[in-house]
Amino acid sequence: MSLSLPVVNLETAKFDCIFGRGCEGICCQNGRPSVEPEEAAQIEALLPRIKPLLRPDARKLLEKDGYLSNRKKLGFPMLRVIDQWCIFFNQGCVLHTIGMEDGKSYAYKPSQCALFPIQRNSKGQWYVRQWGYEGEQWDLFCLNPAASPVPASESLRAEMEYAAQFEANESTKSDENR
Repeated sequence: MSLSLPVVNLETAKFDCIFGRGCEGICCQNGRPSVEPEEAAQIEALLPRIKPLLRPDARKLLEKDGYLSNRKKLGFPMLRVIDQWCIFFNQGCVLHTIGMEDGKSYAYKPSQCALFPIQRNSKGQWYVRQWGYEGEQWDLFCLNPAASPVPASESLRAEMEYAAQFEANESTKSDENR
């Protein structure tokens, strides 16, 4: 199923995730995404599979205080960070690893992580985060359009497909609540 996603800056955006090829997951360092209730329930169900994959200090924190902090973003609790890394980071995202094992790489990650660097602006339009666009403040090198010759329309196909599915699911939820 091919879903189309209107992305306002797609024609000019450049992006190439180089995790494992010079980047060791900088977006997972102090990223602190928020976690919606459905996402938290999914993570809770996976905890027996998650715990053995965590860094020892992250596992201790999870067992002591849980994986959600008291801080909120977009009205939802944020993931905890330990030693400047997401609690679920261990040489890559543990949630992504489990998703890949199950054949659905984005399924267990908080939507903000799964969609990165695609995001909605204040008007609800989708855009690719880039330096100098929509007041971007995160200075990650991967958000610098001059750092990559790869058009985001090519490199972010999977993320745009996921965003389109995410949007369709949100629309369905909204219709059900009417």
